[in-house]
Amino acid sequence: MTIDFKKDLLPHVVGIAIFYAIVAFYFSPLVFENKVIFQGDILKWEGSAKEVMDFREATGEEALWTNSMFGGMPAYFISMDFPGDITNAIVSVLTLGLPHPINSLFFGMVAMYVLLLSFRVRPVFAILGSIAFAFNTYNLLSLAAGHNAKIWAECLIPVIFLGIHLAFEKKRILGAAILALGLLLQFKFNHVQITYYTILIAGIYVLVRVIFEWKKEGIANIGKTIGFLFIGAMLAFGGNIGRLATALEYSTYSTRGEVTIESKSAGLDKDYAFGWSNGVMETFTLLIPDFYGGGSNTPLPKNSASEKALRQQGLDPAQINGFVQGAPTYWGDQPFTGGPIYGGVILAFLAILGIWAAPKQSLITFGVIIVFSLMLSWGKNLSWFNYLLFDVLPGYNKFRAVSMSLGVTLFAIPVLGMISLEKLVKENKLKPLLMSGAITGGIILLFALGAGIFRFEGAADQGLPEWLVGALREDRKAMLQSSAFKSLGFLAAAFALIYFTLKGKISDLVLGAGLFLLVLFDLWTINRPYLNTDSFDVSPSKTYFAESPAESEILKDESYYRVLDLTEGLKAAGKASYRFHAIGGYHGAKLRRFDDLIDFRLSRELNDFVSKAQEGDFDFEGIQSFNMLNTKYIIAGNAANAVFENPEANGAAWIPSNIRGVSSNQQEIDLLGEINTKSDATVNTDEFGQVSTGAGTIMLNSYAPNHLKYSASMDQAGLAVFSEIYYPEGWTATIDGQETEILRVDYLLRGLNLPSGQHEIEFHFAPSSYTKTKTPMIIFQYLIILGLIGGVYFTVKESNARA
Repeated sequence: MTIDFKKDLLPHVVGIAIFYAIVAFYFSPLVFENKVIFQGDILKWEGSAKEVMDFREATGEEALWTNSMFGGMPAYFISMDFPGDITNAIVSVLTLGLPHPINSLFFGMVAMYVLLLSFRVRPVFAILGSIAFAFNTYNLLSLAAGHNAKIWAECLIPVIFLGIHLAFEKKRILGAAILALGLLLQFKFNHVQITYYTILIAGIYVLVRVIFEWKKEGIANIGKTIGFLFIGAMLAFGGNIGRLATALEYSTYSTRGEVTIESKSAGLDKDYAFGWSNGVMETFTLLIPDFYGGGSNTPLPKNSASEKALRQQGLDPAQINGFVQGAPTYWGDQPFTGGPIYGGVILAFLAILGIWAAPKQSLITFGVIIVFSLMLSWGKNLSWFNYLLFDVLPGYNKFRAVSMSLGVTLFAIPVLGMISLEKLVKENKLKPLLMSGAITGGIILLFALGAGIFRFEGAADQGLPEWLVGALREDRKAMLQSSAFKSLGFLAAAFALIYFTLKGKISDLVLGAGLFLLVLFDLWTINRPYLNTDSFDVSPSKTYFAESPAESEILKDESYYRVLDLTEGLKAAGKASYRFHAIGGYHGAKLRRFDDLIDFRLSRELNDFVSKAQEGDFDFEGIQSFNMLNTKYIIAGNAANAVFENPEANGAAWIPSNIRGVSSNQQEIDLLGEINTKSDATVNTDEFGQVSTGAGTIMLNSYAPNHLKYSASMDQAGLAVFSEIYYPEGWTATIDGQETEILRVDYLLRGLNLPSGQHEIEFHFAPSSYTKTKTPMIIFQYLIILGLIGGVYFTVKESNARA
């Protein structure tokens, strides 16, 4: 087989160079100035992961457990490495050394480019579709927020589809290997919700192929293809078996698992799961980005109605500027949003073009994916459909923020759009262009001219004076109309380019280049307000985690304790975890029992404590649940005198003088509100049997997140309570080297039955879900690499044979 460099290689080299240049230029402060994106969620994650990462750096080992949040929890979803894992090296090679997290966008463009080529889309159109896929506003907004794993998971969808598509195109070994690679990396980035959506839409693709081809290909051939794909999926599963095993183990005990208190529901509550539901009309942001006012905090143009109204009220210029630079322009259905979901009006127009221009099979496949993912994103706004899926689909009730499915929508639109454009230009038919242009342009023009039909009322209006609300609504209307006319302009330019191409006035290359510039300029200008040079900093973590006088005061105490930061609360991630063992935090899947404790005990105790403290009564005896968690310090501000030491904290471990037997979780958590947790302890006797009281002292000698050592002097054998979170998997306890059963006491703490006398006690965390899977996992990863090499070899061999 002879390779023509100019024809066979040059377009692809140019395409990859364009992708690299766009990423490097847009994110130049990161690439060339050694800055990083100020990502709020990543900073919060850094705080929660600090203990685990410090332990890894100091010892070279994995802690697998951290006490930095919620009193303690497995670190599986926070920070966990596997020795010998080659996925980081694979990512580095495939992204040509671009830094994290922007390497995901480059990878996404390359992956989409290859996928479109496999659908026989010419390179110039494939480049266009790839840029539209990676640089949609959803990805850029997610990047600004710090949702790096989500972006990576979405950018791997084209690889997974490429593998499935090639397998059905008779390249079974290569297709299965590419599928394995895509799933391997998607599992690695551990965004289960996007993987779930990926499996659903991959099922749609396979089902459509089977329906269209079973008569022509025969069930045996189709079964063979599916068999190869199954092997590829199993290799990917094996290459991540450690991550999947730990996740599966943990999910049972997390808020995504089974209930412990009967009054709570399994999985997530519907109100919580569907809190971020895209409005049905909000779908039109795919055509008109500012249809619903942009983001929840969006700068207004100079001399806006709001600015004029504020001036008329005689407000200070600084106050006026503060409002107009972050105005609550969003008036959609979601609690708040960083910005609109927009992938380019031109791409939406080309996808609509597919109704008349795309091959039937592609139209059905990607058309169904678009409609299905939109319906998922509507959540509670299409309750009859989404509540049914929530109750019926296995595992679907573990997820939240269903608007996330729009990432799938923004994958399918460029694919269908480019396939449609390729077919239209190849067949040179004018009617599909006229039909789609009329429909798309008509919808946009209707909203531009008829914007007055909307009330432009938003949840953010509450609490604002009526004169300001009226001005704000005028600004929202102006934003919709201005955005609509801009979209109409881009649509008209794209329509003209395609029209003159079909008429033979311009070449296909000029068409591709023209559309490329239009799409790039459109997305660039829409994205820039949300992620620009102001979004970068040399060291945001240094500023964010700067040590406050309050923290400095607490750090003088080198003993073992936990900290409650009232400025963050119980369910907010943040700074306390960076330096201390914190009571609060944020995690999408915290331990179920700790969540119960927050809802039934900690929140109530905290509210009572704060109310009394405001009157000068610091009732430390009234926060018994905090005391049993060894909450020695309470932070009420940044100043050194804003730290309150709790003299009633129970310490690291103690010997209770009274055992209160219970028979249900509800009874136990209620009882915690009545007892003194230092002198009394609760035990579920149905699970752990009768436990006797003891007498003596116990002391913590050394601490590591996964290994604690105590010494006890017991005058009388009996129960010892440890201020550590009970987790039934992976923790072992030994008394003088002999393993003993760990009891669950006080609803979520650890307890041991200690014999009389002097004893050395150790707790060690080494879950089999990690220790027994890490070696097989690496073996499977290398098998995937061998599969890729074999797939390329056999594909080239078959091509040479045909030549």
